[in-house]
Amino acid sequence: MQIARRFPTLLAAAAATIAILGTGTAHADPAALFNSAQDNFTSGNEAAGLADLRQLLSESPDDAQALALQAIWSDYAGDIITRELAMNRLNGVDGRLADGTRTLFRAIGAAVGTLPNPIPAIAGPQTGIAVLGYGLLPDGAMRPELVNRLQAAWLQALASPFSPILVTGGNPQNGITEAAAMQGWLIGHGIPANRILTDHRAGSTVQNALFGVQMLRDAGATSAIVVTSPNHIRRAVADFIVAGMPVVGATTSLEQLVSQLPPPARSGQRGIYLDTTRTLRIPTER
Repeated sequence: MQIARRFPTLLAAAAATIAILGTGTAHADPAALFNSAQDNFTSGNEAAGLADLRQLLSESPDDAQALALQAIWSDYAGDIITRELAMNRLNGVDGRLADGTRTLFRAIGAAVGTLPNPIPAIAGPQTGIAVLGYGLLPDGAMRPELVNRLQAAWLQALASPFSPILVTGGNPQNGITEAAAMQGWLIGHGIPANRILTDHRAGSTVQNALFGVQMLRDAGATSAIVVTSPNHIRRAVADFIVAGMPVVGATTSLEQLVSQLPPPARSGQRGIYLDTTRTLRIPTER
């Protein structure tokens, strides 16, 4: 009683601390753990990233984005039990994000099974053609890699004469965006300008998909044929599916075709997992 009378402020503060934190050690910052997990996944240390998520979820078991990340990277690590436990929990916390995560798994499976293919498909007007950009030279001229993509897109456009064509890529050089350069090349090769949709904003494959899918939908397309390089096609296909557009074809240039035919090993799929997570709009920082 004497201690209580002499140190009322100190005791009240201690009681408040115990009420908030419990009797154990102070809780870690959930945002710091989440960001640490993301950093570890990006750098290739999924074991450390999953450890961060386990600690975060032990204190915040209803953190939907942490549960989604745990399911995604447990899938990458081959830990099916943890993936399913996380998905079951996520179903009850955020059904929409759970649906998106399931779509992500399907997208990765479809992407891994996609073969680079230089032969154009035949499609109708409800299937758009999405041509992904590639960095321009400092003077705004196109690199050979982008010309290769455009040649594949031109053949695809001839095979599907009623399909809208999306050219997507920002990153301007000398005042010219990738999309503008691509549009000019296609028009110069006989493609009518009114068939071409231009996305001048995208700075990454994730943004190619997020911005491009909306533009294709606005043009009446319900599916897409993705056109890019053989070493890029699987990541692009996965991103477009996660962004909400079924991919019914994947057309590529001939360059590097043979070397990219075998499906990537698990370690080679890391970029697909990272990209699709970002396309799902799980933020990299909190």
